[in-house]
Amino acid sequence: MPQAPEHTRAAASHEIPDEMRQDVSLLGGLLGRVLTEYGSAGLLEDVEQLRALNIAAVEDPSGAKLAEAEALVDSFSPERAKEVARAFTCYFLLSNLAEEQHRIRTLRARDGSVPLEQQAPADSVASAFNHLAAEVGEEEARRRLADLRFHPVLTAHPTEARRNAVASSLRRLSDLLEERNDPRLGSGALAKNERGMLEEIDTMWRTAQLRVSAPSPLDEVRTALNVFDSSFSKVFVEAYRRMDDWLQGDARGTAAPKAPAFIRMGSWIGGDRDGNPNVTASVTRAAVGQAAERVLTELEHRTRTVGSALTLDDRFATPSADLTALWSRLRQLSEELTDAAAAHSPREPHRQVMLAIAGRIAATRTRDADLAYGEPEELIADLTVVQDSLVAAGVKRAAYGDVQDVIWQVQTFGFHLAELEVRQHSKVHAQTLQWLKDPESVEKMAVPGEEVLETFRAIASVQQRYGVGAARRYIVSFTRSAQNLADVYELAEHALGGPDNAPVLDVIPLFETYEDLQNAPGILAEMLDHPAVQKRLEETGRRMEVMLGYSDSAKDVGPVAATLALYEAQERISAWAQENNIVLTQFHGRGGALGRGGGPANRAILAQPPHSVDLRFKVTEQGEVISARYGNPEIGLRHIEQVAAATLMASAPSIEQRNAGAAERFAPLAERMDAVSRERFDGLVGADGFAPWFAQVTPQDEVGLLALGSRPAKRGLSVESLEDLRAIPWNFAWGQARINLTGWYGLGSALEAVNDLDTLGEAYSQWPLFRALIDNIEMSLAKTDRRIAERYLALGDREDLAALVLEELDLTSKWVLAITGQERLLEGRRVLGRAVQLRNPYVDALSLLQLRALKALRSDAELGEQELTDQRNLLLITLKGVAAGLQNTG
Repeated sequence: MPQAPEHTRAAASHEIPDEMRQDVSLLGGLLGRVLTEYGSAGLLEDVEQLRALNIAAVEDPSGAKLAEAEALVDSFSPERAKEVARAFTCYFLLSNLAEEQHRIRTLRARDGSVPLEQQAPADSVASAFNHLAAEVGEEEARRRLADLRFHPVLTAHPTEARRNAVASSLRRLSDLLEERNDPRLGSGALAKNERGMLEEIDTMWRTAQLRVSAPSPLDEVRTALNVFDSSFSKVFVEAYRRMDDWLQGDARGTAAPKAPAFIRMGSWIGGDRDGNPNVTASVTRAAVGQAAERVLTELEHRTRTVGSALTLDDRFATPSADLTALWSRLRQLSEELTDAAAAHSPREPHRQVMLAIAGRIAATRTRDADLAYGEPEELIADLTVVQDSLVAAGVKRAAYGDVQDVIWQVQTFGFHLAELEVRQHSKVHAQTLQWLKDPESVEKMAVPGEEVLETFRAIASVQQRYGVGAARRYIVSFTRSAQNLADVYELAEHALGGPDNAPVLDVIPLFETYEDLQNAPGILAEMLDHPAVQKRLEETGRRMEVMLGYSDSAKDVGPVAATLALYEAQERISAWAQENNIVLTQFHGRGGALGRGGGPANRAILAQPPHSVDLRFKVTEQGEVISARYGNPEIGLRHIEQVAAATLMASAPSIEQRNAGAAERFAPLAERMDAVSRERFDGLVGADGFAPWFAQVTPQDEVGLLALGSRPAKRGLSVESLEDLRAIPWNFAWGQARINLTGWYGLGSALEAVNDLDTLGEAYSQWPLFRALIDNIEMSLAKTDRRIAERYLALGDREDLAALVLEELDLTSKWVLAITGQERLLEGRRVLGRAVQLRNPYVDALSLLQLRALKALRSDAELGEQELTDQRNLLLITLKGVAAGLQNTG
């Protein structure tokens, strides 16, 4: 069993680096000043008393201190309870900031400190390349590097629990905290910095943490575009530059680039209409328009900035004949544009051309047909002429420096920034086709038929305006047969009046449930017979995409069986693709929570079956994960490098042989774990009355009241059925109850059934998939708190179900500790363990406040309108606070 708590938090507190301790102390102290200045008498004292009691409770096995903390919470007035909840929520947002700042310091300290020959293969692209070259030869390694592709797809579910106003304050606070690292700051500058921090914290404290209404899909688009401004536009190019500098060696900056622009972005925000009636065809058009506006504005600015710096006199940098010819073509397009460029840049032909190119990008943005570029390739061609002319003139550093950066940006983002992918449920397509054939036969349309058809018209108009690459992928959720995919092509032709006018579509099956994953290869084989599929395969060099859903499979059979089923599905789909000469990309629909495929992406990549990655990794990046991975440019750069290194290494013969051999050797173990874990999971969720009990012991119902995103929490069913409950509230609710059941339930019984520690230990050391499963579940267990969980489970009237949960929790903890050889959870991962152990007592405070609200809402007592409002508001504030504390919304 886990080690007694007194040995965990104390040890963790001693391990905090001094710089991080100082940041946490500074921010916490400033929050304390703000709370005092707020003028609510005794607020800071109440916050401190509750904090002290919960810290003491961790080291009190008797439970007396936790009971004392619970009594203090119950004594608060409704207003004081909300104030204390807001204070702890603010504290978590600030401590997250301090942790992020320390992570950045650590990354900077590590950068270049470990010699390349001592780095693990997945530490960097350079290390991965060296290891791969040692196995397959340098020439083959370079060919594989050229084929590398990382394709993150932004999705809006879940959106962050934080409001945009709060996120903006945190970004400004992050800049101020970073500023304090400058050793040149004097006392006056530090005092000014502190005033700025106090102002931001005060504003954040006084900003309502609850949205009045849920964000619209276009609000979600704008949130994602903010990350482009702060990170994507810079980080992706920096990743290419770092890779190229290493590949070039001493020739860096003076030779043609060897690093490919290996990142392509996708987005479901404004395109994913599965169960979201707020996403319409007009929203889809607007979403693409907003993204295009943002990227074209950035490209224009960047091109103009780079061009303005090319003050090269034609006597010292002679223009090439191609550059002169390009200038002539630009003159023919617009004398006004070229006259202005010439007037600003006499005898500076490279600058003149770049400024004129910037003008054409502006015309593309404003839809000036006479001047606009028709497609990104035209712009790349013009930039390449400038680059080649600079090289011929001997100005290689500018050519392969700033000009190359602009070319990389265009290659990565095109004119659309991120390809908008449309997703819709297979049943909607089938129903629409039935409606078209016999309108009277359909009593109630899930989605109005005309709206379904208008979606295809929107895709066609987007392709006409921004190119086919802006929107060509159409994902069919709950794909059960090849007919589900054929339906999409039929609807597209009907919407546009025939196949000649229909948009170009790559229809992608999404296999989500356990049964669908089993049936996937057969469905794909039948899919190949469709004429539209055959046509696209010819056009794309037999490239095809298949999407794997983590959420519903885990909700269907539990986390253990889902993990094994997904591995097997990838194995079988990869074999099918090889047999049919298909260049396959497997698209992973991972979320943030472990029940949705969460966990470190690079470790997951290296645990995949042979040929299932093949240098291509496409994955959904969701909600708070987007901010955590890309919100800070330095952290974003590290994430991209780790993913790229793992994607490159996954094709190494040694990795493929290791994974294949381990899967074969431990197949009996996997089979036993699969059967037992599924039976255990089904015994819980399949029990009579489970759904209403789940809604009683977690804040599942109330999650729907929290304005997290534009998507409804359910597909229209009540809590009497879990079938259509979305995976986000399913995971979110269990996390809020400090149980995290979706991340671990069933594993303990499976391991107990195996009951062979030697075999399990060997699997942990030799089978990457099993190790990743155990390590992820260990993290989930570390964020679980049995003492708090018992209080949530007591809200229900089913002792039998509560006992099942707690027995499985104890069993899973016992076996995870035995397999990892640890006395306490996360003992071997000091940084993560330290963070979780230090945070938990503060999360406990918010959990007790949430329990207070839930008890009142679940009681038989009649609540007045004001009391009902108070309890709901308290609950919603704590939902956000616990999410911030656990750093996980689902």
